[in-house]
Amino acid sequence: MEPEERDSLPSINLQDSSMEIGDNSRDIEVGSEIVSGKRKLTSDVWAHFNRIKVDGCQYGECKYCRIKLRAPSKNGTSSLGKHYNLSCKKKPGGSGVRQRPSMANKKVVGSQEHKTFNEEETRRELAMMVVLHDYPLSIVDHVGFRSFVASFKSSFQVMSRNTLKNDIMKIYSNERVKCYNLLEKLKCRIAITTNMWTSSNNKKGFMAITGHYIDDSWVLQSCILRFIYVPAPHTAKALSGQLNRALIDWKINRKLSTITVDNCSTNDVMLARLVEKLPRRDMLLNGKVLHMRCCAPILNLIVKDGLGVITDAIERIRDCVVYWTASPTRVEKFEDCARQLEIGSTKKLSIDCKTRWNSTYLMLETAIIYKDVFPRVKDPEKYYHRLPTDEDWVNATEICERLKFFYRATEMFSGTMYPTSNVYFPNISYIKVKLDEWVKSPNWIVQDMAKKMLEKYDKYWETCHVMMGVAAVLDPRYKMILVEFSFRKIYGEQSQTKIDEIRHNCYELLSDYQSRATTRGDSLSTRGSLGSMIRDGVSSVTDASVDDSLEELHPSTVEALMCSRSWLWKEANGTCPTFGNLSTCPTILDEEEDTVEEEEEECGVERLS
Repeated sequence: MEPEERDSLPSINLQDSSMEIGDNSRDIEVGSEIVSGKRKLTSDVWAHFNRIKVDGCQYGECKYCRIKLRAPSKNGTSSLGKHYNLSCKKKPGGSGVRQRPSMANKKVVGSQEHKTFNEEETRRELAMMVVLHDYPLSIVDHVGFRSFVASFKSSFQVMSRNTLKNDIMKIYSNERVKCYNLLEKLKCRIAITTNMWTSSNNKKGFMAITGHYIDDSWVLQSCILRFIYVPAPHTAKALSGQLNRALIDWKINRKLSTITVDNCSTNDVMLARLVEKLPRRDMLLNGKVLHMRCCAPILNLIVKDGLGVITDAIERIRDCVVYWTASPTRVEKFEDCARQLEIGSTKKLSIDCKTRWNSTYLMLETAIIYKDVFPRVKDPEKYYHRLPTDEDWVNATEICERLKFFYRATEMFSGTMYPTSNVYFPNISYIKVKLDEWVKSPNWIVQDMAKKMLEKYDKYWETCHVMMGVAAVLDPRYKMILVEFSFRKIYGEQSQTKIDEIRHNCYELLSDYQSRATTRGDSLSTRGSLGSMIRDGVSSVTDASVDDSLEELHPSTVEALMCSRSWLWKEANGTCPTFGNLSTCPTILDEEEDTVEEEEEECGVERLS
């Protein structure tokens, strides 16, 4: 509305007018005019505005600053609410300056009810924040953090580092009791995975122990039990003692199904010593299937042996990739040459990590696409001398084609949240079949690679194929059909003996459960056997290391942080009372900071002064 139009509006003396506002009526008398309607005023904003009519147009007048805003029925009351929350300088509690948009005008998730300050609850929330997000304990000493807390104008005093540590230990104790009670009530067996972690600087060793089980809804769950500091030397005797004490402390030594560890001689001896300490009559098949080897580290070892046959070729290809990714100028020059040669791929060269075979595979896969580009860009570069030979590219192509099977298997294991042995069996069997075929390849490089891979693979296959075969039979999608098909491919004429072995173990396992249920009233469910071999994140990490921020802490504090973090995130991602208050924490979803004038202009609001 133009200034001239505002000047021409009739003045309204509200003091002289008879105004009656009813709680349940829309009839408002202003002078001689009455604004009436059929509906009740339902919006809360009318508690701060009077509804008036000027020259036939409906307006809302602020009760505090007397500004009049056009508010026809068809436009709603959003403009009135924005004025009250953002612009009104005379409202109760207002500071006289424009305020930040109220959460009432934003999309807000959760309750906005005022809560009474509770220092103990706030301290607990701070400790949970440090645990969940891996913040250092020294955060309470940071000037920025203390200044941030002081800006709340509350009576909360930031605690010391030792007090924070004590609060974290209380959280650990409470969460441990919850987890303990949960496992105690389980009626199924529990599979254990364990692995050693080391700190990067002082080389302290920690044993991570994780339990896996199937809940009453037939969902596979995991729960970290201990993160134990193990003083050097890490002998089989020391490791078996720590693991046995942990199992006894959690009262699951009589509920075990399997224990999955990495493939190393120390773990073999450790499990042999542990079997002697555990009651055999409480183990599946008298402990015959207790020891399981983790698949992921074994695949890593197998592939590294395979890559060893073309080490020189890989080094020359790696040098080329390093050279052409060293600077943006070289990258641009390489890409220009690729476009001139009409290379269809848009993949970029990437440098591998020598200790991770999958990154080496990806580097080779991309470099092979650009094998014709490397010799073309060689001539103008005086420092570019080490060029792969044609034989290097042929060998790299042959090896990459075969490593693809391992890469896809590893990717599948990593992409599944909790892959069990019935998921492993088809992939592991297929790799076994392919290795047997590669040994007969006319290419001597492929033969040499397959022989080295097969030597390690056979050791793993002979110890794990029985239990994985049983799990595959229990999978209603496969039953005995998959086992029979795979074994005929692998063993040929001797396949029937191996198939009968799997069938015998199925019957033996069934008899074992039946005898426990009838003679001793054992309530352990068969659900535990389905999760017999589980690749958890703890058990599959071959270079597990403790974060640098934890190295200076006491081992008991490190364990409290590692275990509590796992437990709390498990609760946060599920439905647990501990994190029930997150649903009531207000969250602003719309962060646009438009000015009042811009918002009112977009809404077509006319202002009266």
